[in-house]
Amino acid sequence: MGTPHNEAEKGQFAKTVLMPGDPLRAKYVAEHFLEDAKLVNQVRNVYAYTGTYAGKPVSVMASGMGMPSIGIYSYELYKFYDVENIIRIGSAGAYDAKLRLYDLVLADSAFSLSSYAKCQSGDDSELQYPATDLNGRIRAAARRLDIPLTLGRVHSGDVFYAEEGQPGMEFYHDEMRCVCVEMESFALFHNAKVLGRKAACLLTISDSFVTNEVTSAEERQNAFTNMMKVALEAAVSNS
Repeated sequence: MGTPHNEAEKGQFAKTVLMPGDPLRAKYVAEHFLEDAKLVNQVRNVYAYTGTYAGKPVSVMASGMGMPSIGIYSYELYKFYDVENIIRIGSAGAYDAKLRLYDLVLADSAFSLSSYAKCQSGDDSELQYPATDLNGRIRAAARRLDIPLTLGRVHSGDVFYAEEGQPGMEFYHDEMRCVCVEMESFALFHNAKVLGRKAACLLTISDSFVTNEVTSAEERQNAFTNMMKVALEAAVSNS
C-alpha cells in the first residue's frame, strides 16, 4: 500500500504510535526500549519502527519539525494505517519559571495563531485539545513510575525565529496561560479531532526562556528517557 511519505504496508503499525520529532530519537526508542523492533519506514529518513513493549505492540515514528510535517504523518497514520492513538514525545521551551530543564509537561490544551486548522477543515479555534482518556493513561503511568508531571497549556508556534514586534513570551504566558512552547501539538490534536482518533502530547523541557538555560542536541536525544518510559507505559496500559 504505502503513501507518498510512508512505505509501510497496512498492518505494520501498532494501534498506538509514539511520535518524537527527531528521526534519531525514534531510532533511540526502538533500539533501547522495544523488543524485536522492525524498521517499517525510512522515506526521507523519517524512521518508523514497530516492536513490542511489555509484550504488547507499539510503534514509534518521527514527525519532523512543525505543524505541516506532523500534520502529514499523523493524518496518514490515522487515516490510512488505522492508528488509534498518537502520543507526541517532544522537547519544549519553558515560559514558566517553575519549570526546570528535563521537567515533563503533559498538554491539556494547545494554543496557536497558526492557520493549520482553518486551512485543513475550516476550524477557526485557536485552541485544540488532546484526548482526555489518553491523558489519563499518561498521568496514571507517571504516578506508577513515580515521575513528576506538570499539566498545562502549551503554545504551538509556526515560527521559530520571529521578528521583533511580534507576540512574545509575555503574551503567550501571561495572557494565554501557556507554560511552554513547541511546534506540533496543535496540528496533531486537530487531526485527531477531525478523524475521530486520539492524541496526546508529552514534552520534556529542553530550554528555558526565563533562565536562558539550554541543552545540547546530544543531551536531548539521550536524556529524555523519563518521557519515553512514561509514554511507553501509557501505550501498553488500559487505564
